[in-house]
Amino acid sequence: MAKIPVLEVFGPTIQGEGRVIGRKTMFVRTAGCDYRCSWCDSAFTWDGSAKEDIQLMSAEEIYNKLREVGGDNFNHVTISGGNPALIKGIQDLVDLFEEHHIQTALETQGSKFQPWMTQIDDLTISPKPPSSNMKPNLDILDSVIEQCVPESLNLKVVIFDEDDFEFAKMIHHRYPSIPFYLQVGNPYLDEEVDNHTSKLLQRYEQLVERVMTSSDMNNVYVLPQLHTLLWSNMKGV
Repeated sequence: MAKIPVLEVFGPTIQGEGRVIGRKTMFVRTAGCDYRCSWCDSAFTWDGSAKEDIQLMSAEEIYNKLREVGGDNFNHVTISGGNPALIKGIQDLVDLFEEHHIQTALETQGSKFQPWMTQIDDLTISPKPPSSNMKPNLDILDSVIEQCVPESLNLKVVIFDEDDFEFAKMIHHRYPSIPFYLQVGNPYLDEEVDNHTSKLLQRYEQLVERVMTSSDMNNVYVLPQLHTLLWSNMKGV
């Protein structure tokens, strides 16, 4: 079996983002990313700061670790990163989850397609907006989306400012039939932030108000980042 670079296995917790927000889940966080987003809240997956924590694990080892950590208290696993879509070897893991009737979720920026993504139950593609300082290749994004299973697919854009909102409108109109989620960004990435929850809720309210006055955003969902409201920037939750 192929080895998968794993940084964290934790849970059960709740999914804080996208269409499966609030879903009870375990997390498997992989190392490595092809992007370098300016506001990334998981930069340790790619900046080298946690390289000594990376474990190369087989699918069976990851499954056993999930059971060791979560026991029988889960039937859903979120594969996170970084960008897990870079890792071909996750095929073995997804196959094992199907064998054990465990549902799966994945979020990726849409820069890479893997055949195992068609087996994911809740697949979120999240193109990165201008505030990230990354520029998505829309031709590649088109290709990735075309190869995905429509029933499992949704789109999400994180919003920090007006340029991000305009980018989100463009993405939404490019793929009008795909369920579309807007999520307020978290600019407060210090481990200890005073009044973090109230600051994030204020930004969330501003985004809601912006959407309410936009005829381009009549068919969207507007979300907070739920885990940050509960636990601020704590890792492993």
